[in-house]
Amino acid sequence: MIRVGVMGAGGRMGSEVCRAVAGAADMELVAAVDPRLAGADLRQVVDGEGIPSLEVAASAEALEGNRAEVVVDFTVAEAVRANLPWYAGHGVHAVVGTTGLGEHDLATAARLFAESPANAVIAANFAIGAVLLMRLCELAAPFMDGIEVIELHHDAKRDAPSGTALDTARRMAAARRAAGAGEVPPDPTELHTLEGTRGGLGPGGIRVHSVRLRGLVAHQEVIFGARGQSLSVRHDSYDRGSFMPGVLMAVREVGSRPGLTVGLDPLLGF
Repeated sequence: MIRVGVMGAGGRMGSEVCRAVAGAADMELVAAVDPRLAGADLRQVVDGEGIPSLEVAASAEALEGNRAEVVVDFTVAEAVRANLPWYAGHGVHAVVGTTGLGEHDLATAARLFAESPANAVIAANFAIGAVLLMRLCELAAPFMDGIEVIELHHDAKRDAPSGTALDTARRMAAARRAAGAGEVPPDPTELHTLEGTRGGLGPGGIRVHSVRLRGLVAHQEVIFGARGQSLSVRHDSYDRGSFMPGVLMAVREVGSRPGLTVGLDPLLGF
C-alpha cells in the first residue's frame, strides 16, 4: 500500500484527490493538510465513501508524523514554492498539479530533488486527454501556417493563461523549430478597436486567448490554419474527476522516477 498525504485537502481539487486516493485499492490516505480547516475531521470536510476519520492538520509536519510516502499538492503556486524544499528535505515524494509555476520554479525543483532521496512529478494538467491533445498538436504544428490557442476555465481560476495553454504553445513552438518551420507568421492586424482582442503573444508567435466563465471546468481548443483548410483539436474536462486517473498514475510512478519528472508524457511513454 502506498501511504499518501494530500495538501489543500479541503479545496476543490484536494477533496477530489482525497476521494480518489481513498478509493484506490493500492493506496492509503494517511494525512490531510489544510490550514483553514485544521482540527476538523476529514469526513466532515470531504464527502465520499471510504474517507478515513483523519484530523485535518495545519502543516506539512503531519506528513512526517503519519509516515506519508507520497504527497499530492494542488494548492497555490506560493505555497508550493515553500512546500517543495520541505518535501525534498524530508524525503517525501511529491506529485504537484498546481498552476502558475514557471521555468525558474521547475529548475529549482529539479535541483532540490536531484539532491534528495525523494522524487517529484510536476504537471500542468493531469487529464490524460489533455496530454494527448498536446502531443497531437506537436505533431501538427510544423505542417500548418497559423496556430491559435483558446483556453476556457471556471471563473475562480487565479492565473491566465493556464499552465496547460502555455505548455502547449511552448511545445508547438519547439516542434516547429525542430522541423525548420520557424515562428508562425506575424499577426497582420493593425487596428485594435478593443485592446487585447487578439489575445496574448505566446512562444513562437502563437496567440493565446483565455476565457473565464462560471459553469466551465477546464477546456482547451487549438486551431490550426493553412491555405484552404483548418484543423481543430479540443479537449474538455467536465468535472475534476477527469484529472484523477493521471494523479493516481503519478502517485504510483513517482517513487521509481529519480529526480524531477515534468508532465505526464514520460509516464505515458511519449
